[in-house]
Amino acid sequence: MRIASLLPSATEIVCALGLADQLVGVSHECDYPADVVAGVPILTRSAVPAGLSSAEVDATVSDLLRRGESLYMVEEETLAALNPDLLITQELCDVCAVSYDEVCCIAQRLPSQPKVVSLTPPDLNGIFADIATIAAATGVLERGQALIAELHARLDRVAAQVNKHPRPRVFLLEWLDPPFAAGHWAPEMVALAGGQEVLGKAGEKSFRVTWEQVIDAAPEVILIAPCGYSQAAAEREWATLPKPAGWETIPAVQQGRVHALDANSYCSRPAPRVVDGIEQLAVRLHQRGEEQGTINVQQIA
Repeated sequence: MRIASLLPSATEIVCALGLADQLVGVSHECDYPADVVAGVPILTRSAVPAGLSSAEVDATVSDLLRRGESLYMVEEETLAALNPDLLITQELCDVCAVSYDEVCCIAQRLPSQPKVVSLTPPDLNGIFADIATIAAATGVLERGQALIAELHARLDRVAAQVNKHPRPRVFLLEWLDPPFAAGHWAPEMVALAGGQEVLGKAGEKSFRVTWEQVIDAAPEVILIAPCGYSQAAAEREWATLPKPAGWETIPAVQQGRVHALDANSYCSRPAPRVVDGIEQLAVRLHQRGEEQGTINVQQIA
């Protein structure tokens, strides 16, 4: 089979199912596994320039949407030359990838007439369902079932540990400027890691909040996890932002429990590595094992 993935999460799932050798094209954001995607033709590009701050990204995206312009473009000639049998896209997020409708229109024009599979995971169960969907579409259903069972087993091990501890109040910041509370699977990640998300809503879209709301929620832990940012990028931008009045009154700040996450790898993408993220969060939220060298988060305030 010849698989074209227009999503980083789909690329990760395809590879986790042992189908890396069948990937013929990926999106411009697909970066994992690095050794797999290196040299694979890139099929998309973004209208949003690289290197913008979170505030500039927000303004640019809002302006493009207001004008009715696409945020992403497909390299249709490249895609056609690859003759894909399967084209994987999404319908979950209007600003995350090429729109589903556009992908379907392009697929109809391709000589290979590929099957289009759309992923729309609103929550963690949706991520597992997407793994099963891709496994079924590629003829490796048993591999998909085995992968899902393995991920569930890891979550069970986390639950057995965190259920022994009190649940700290947590705020996961999904965008920096303007601030957004987390949605979809991210609040579930916090809950499964043994925390209590104070603003974000599982299974729903992320939403804008005020710093007054954050202060009033009095989180004991703040997780800086802007969508698509690496840990280092989150740290850099967070350091440049002025902190709101009353910031020092938040319990998380007083206790030195404001942490940056590698959201791009372990939180933003609905792929198997969200379970890695839950495991890492469980350690961080319960302040255990920092000496183990397995934590991929960094205290920043």
